[in-house]
Amino acid sequence: MGMTVAEKILARAAGLPSVAAGDVVEPKVDLAMSHENAALVINQFLEVFEGTGLPPKVWDPSRVAIIFDHRVPAESPKTATNQKKIREFTAANGIGKFHDIRGDVGGICHQILPEFGYVRPGFVVVGTDSHTTSHGALGAFSFGIGATEMASVWSLGFAVNIEVPETIKVVVQGKFPPFVGAKDLILHVIGTLTAQGANYKVLEFHGETIRRMNTSGRIAICNMSVEAGATSGIVPGDEETVRYLREESGVTDAIDCVVPDADARYIRTLEVDVSSLVPQIACPHTVDNVKPISEVIGTKVQQIVIGSCTNGRLDDLAIAADILRGRKVAVGTRMLVFPASGKIFAQAMERGYVQDFMKAGAVVMNSGCGPCLGVHEGALGDGETALSTTNRNFKGRMGNPKSEVYLCSPAVAAASAITGVITDPRAS
Repeated sequence: MGMTVAEKILARAAGLPSVAAGDVVEPKVDLAMSHENAALVINQFLEVFEGTGLPPKVWDPSRVAIIFDHRVPAESPKTATNQKKIREFTAANGIGKFHDIRGDVGGICHQILPEFGYVRPGFVVVGTDSHTTSHGALGAFSFGIGATEMASVWSLGFAVNIEVPETIKVVVQGKFPPFVGAKDLILHVIGTLTAQGANYKVLEFHGETIRRMNTSGRIAICNMSVEAGATSGIVPGDEETVRYLREESGVTDAIDCVVPDADARYIRTLEVDVSSLVPQIACPHTVDNVKPISEVIGTKVQQIVIGSCTNGRLDDLAIAADILRGRKVAVGTRMLVFPASGKIFAQAMERGYVQDFMKAGAVVMNSGCGPCLGVHEGALGDGETALSTTNRNFKGRMGNPKSEVYLCSPAVAAASAITGVITDPRAS
């Protein structure tokens, strides 16, 4: 029996000729990522070495990445002190893949990793963030773990007791209609599978639509695979993967793409034709509460958010800027835009997108995750409604359990900002 992409990657990392779903392995980790929660990982890591007489050093500093993105700049003395602790730890351990609060090399962790070429096809990537699934867009097996598990990885260099997951094959065909794209596709998939439909499984994406999709779109669909319960989302490496890593990430060394065997076993095949897909909206308070936009048109919104690790890349901002150019955000509606990285922010400035947003009345913010979480910037008031390009909408996700969050694409968000109500961009 042949192997899926995830099975091939895990077999290689575990030093085994083959693995199958249900096997328990201990794969070597190619990249271990954390953000501000690295402060908790550090505490757990130091405990590992207590009483051993050994210096607390990570197994391989070149394979550890730490990015400040959730609370930037620090919103409290507690956060600032934790960030100081992390800075001292990275310096003491020689961790070069450290991205501090900076305009040039800073950004959201799930953008920084591909942008700097830290992720490659065939890698095992772990991160103390559930949306670590994002990096399957580059053909990696990438998944989230807890702080204690990460402390173990920092100590040992491999992940302990990993059960090889089953894989669902998602085959996507057809050409996207105008104002419909990757975000609508993944919302549709989540709505079809439900929030628990892919629990501890891999979503492996195939089909002509995926082959034509750029890496930005692939990151969006892999990023939100976890919202269907998936351990990881994976797009098998191909020409687009190599192009992105060479041309946009500056990777010069060998790139070896992993593809599934022709006789790989899948527990299910989901087929999607996007040619008839319409803009999708995830309604409160679950991501799988997905409806076509026609069912929610006219819903009043007080806050529009464009950005995040899901939809904060340059093409996302371009779509929104094109719709907003020469128009105004509705009175009574506030609009927040936060690019996914400092590099993307600079590119958006060069192309005039930032000016377009600001002239329209939007507030352009530094790169970070604050508005998505509602822990730092952009919290909602009691009874308010947000329309956001982010990835979660459970009660309190954007800072207030007495508010509601709808999820959408950048096109829907921009069109709705102009009217102050959920609006179909195809009619705007």
